[in-house]
Amino acid sequence: MKKAKVLVAAMMAVVMGLSMVACGGSSSSTSTAAGSSTSASQPADSVGTESGDAEYAVILKVLSSQFWQSMRDGIQAKADELGIKVDIYAANTEDDVEGQVTLLENAISKGYKAIGVAPISNVNLNNAIADATEKGIKIVNIDEQIDMEALAELGGACCAYVATDNVGVGRMGAEYLIEQIGGEGEVAIVEGKAGAVSGENRRDGAKAAFEEAGLTIVESQPADWDRTKAYDLATNYITAHPDLKAIYCCNDTMAMGVQEAVEASGKDIKVCGTDGNDDAIQSVADGKLCATVAQDPAAVGAKGLELMVDAVENDAAMEPGAEVPSTGIEAILITADNASDYLA
Repeated sequence: MKKAKVLVAAMMAVVMGLSMVACGGSSSSTSTAAGSSTSASQPADSVGTESGDAEYAVILKVLSSQFWQSMRDGIQAKADELGIKVDIYAANTEDDVEGQVTLLENAISKGYKAIGVAPISNVNLNNAIADATEKGIKIVNIDEQIDMEALAELGGACCAYVATDNVGVGRMGAEYLIEQIGGEGEVAIVEGKAGAVSGENRRDGAKAAFEEAGLTIVESQPADWDRTKAYDLATNYITAHPDLKAIYCCNDTMAMGVQEAVEASGKDIKVCGTDGNDDAIQSVADGKLCATVAQDPAAVGAKGLELMVDAVENDAAMEPGAEVPSTGIEAILITADNASDYLA
């Protein structure tokens, strides 16, 4: 958490339309349970166990990556601060769509007062959220943005949304690449998983910045958040476009694969990633990756729990089709000039 603590000081929350009230119960302990696709009541690994009397739960995408582990830690830290208990679940993989649905359905049956959800896709949890809405459970959308129109058609709603400003993230990374290549040349984008709103927003932010600078975007394709797929995709980009100067990647895992492809080609192509993972920051410090745009998942998770508590204490509205108040957590650009400040 060393890096997360530094990042918190460098980032700020942009709150639109919802005030926060930090309040909690009498208990001061937290617990986590990593979920599985077959059972939400037993941990899938040794992350922890359910408290048995928590009033709040959070369902994350996974707990296998640094990003989601940091978010879990931020949630736990906030629970300690507020003096409440929270149970944390996660799917086994980012493809475990049905498993995540089962986790939410089981959480609903446990009678939590509020549940935070970071859906694998923008629609996979919608039926279960509609059920939670009917039962009066407060739902806070975390990270991946739910398709609110589709949710409203099912009679479901969320009372708040919190995430990184992903359009701003993509723009920040692209603008730095533009500067590094002197404002001219061919550029490309490596997208995340098709249909993932967070990745699409980053792509759109980068695309807008490149186009405003008058650069030619020769490729923009998904690599499914996967390092090997990104390596293969970048290899194809480099072969097909010998004048390619820069590549923006929608996460650091893919950026590391793209950087490997660039090094294998022997060309001078600038690569910027997203997330601020430890290995990416080290790569930046080593003069390989050009930059990474660091998110603060711990702050996102903490704010999500804060919003859940606020929703319960103030009986926040859950109206299908209503505008959902949003909180954006800004990111920070990590380059060779400041990478050493963020190394664990």
